[in-house]
Amino acid sequence: MNFETKKLNKRQEAILRCFFRGGEFSVADVLGYLQKDFAKISRITVVRDMAFLVREGFLMRQGAGRAVKYTAAPLYNLVRPIDVEKYFSTEQDRRQIKGRFDFGIFDAFRGSVFTVQEKKNLASLYGEFRRKFKKIESPGLIAKEFERIMIEFSWKSSQIEGNTYSLLDTEALIKENKIAAGKTKQETQMILNHKKAFDFILEHKNEFKALSRAKIEQLHRILTAGLGIGKNLRTAPVGITGTNYKPLDNVFQIEEAIGKMLKLINAKKDFFEKAFLSLILLSYIQPFEDGNKRVARLVSNAVLLAHGTAPISYRAVDEVEYKKASLLFYEVNNLSYFKQVFMNQFEFAVRNYF
Repeated sequence: MNFETKKLNKRQEAILRCFFRGGEFSVADVLGYLQKDFAKISRITVVRDMAFLVREGFLMRQGAGRAVKYTAAPLYNLVRPIDVEKYFSTEQDRRQIKGRFDFGIFDAFRGSVFTVQEKKNLASLYGEFRRKFKKIESPGLIAKEFERIMIEFSWKSSQIEGNTYSLLDTEALIKENKIAAGKTKQETQMILNHKKAFDFILEHKNEFKALSRAKIEQLHRILTAGLGIGKNLRTAPVGITGTNYKPLDNVFQIEEAIGKMLKLINAKKDFFEKAFLSLILLSYIQPFEDGNKRVARLVSNAVLLAHGTAPISYRAVDEVEYKKASLLFYEVNNLSYFKQVFMNQFEFAVRNYF
């Protein structure tokens, strides 16, 4: 299974571009739009493609018979394919973005985040993990494997934030309390905080089947201890390197956004959606003065652990690509690339641990 290959074909992408303008379209409208690029395309092919796009949640079908019309589904702008390389080839100050937090994002997420095929793939991976996990009879082996995940997560999550510890140095610090030469106290503390936070969610995993603001703030306190970072929700603006997107700067709006996020996530039945939404929305809201993405990754893993599946170490992700996925969501509220990161890293976790 490779999530990278689960893409729309060129016709289906062209159909979605038709709907990007907004409005209602019939099959005949779409057929006319496509014929300039697909001269020999047939009506039945368009009907089949549009039926597929309806099933996958990109389009909505209304009416019956000759009166059938199609519109873009609310989730469309969130998941429509984007050429990432082309998007980031435009300089930061020239990109057309949503410069401010959009509270409408919560309504857009009422539908399913994942397509039908993506859900099947995740369910298959979950089943694969459960079968492997049940075969391990030694508690010692399970503990050792969780320690490996914790070390690799602590390293990669810190690296994404600019920490220069290597994986081997991270292991030596965590297992032998050996501080790497040439590293700052802040880098060392960040690694140790990750360990404590991961151990905490592993020990209290059953408490994260439902999320609360108190649990999120508790994880933030553990992750940022000794780093000079405020413990409460921030009351001042923050900037994000590499983007002109500005998160909320009013503590009352931050509280409102956190409340809406928790209501949305706790109402979801699919725990993969819960984990993914925790990851992207906490990063998007940026409720604390620092440590937001670290908290998001921990909360997301806490949800996965609470539902009996493998946590994600992010060991195999390129930190630059992770940042691009984040910025793409901040700037245009498109999660297609971030979804690929999440799903591919979960597949990596299932295939490489236990």
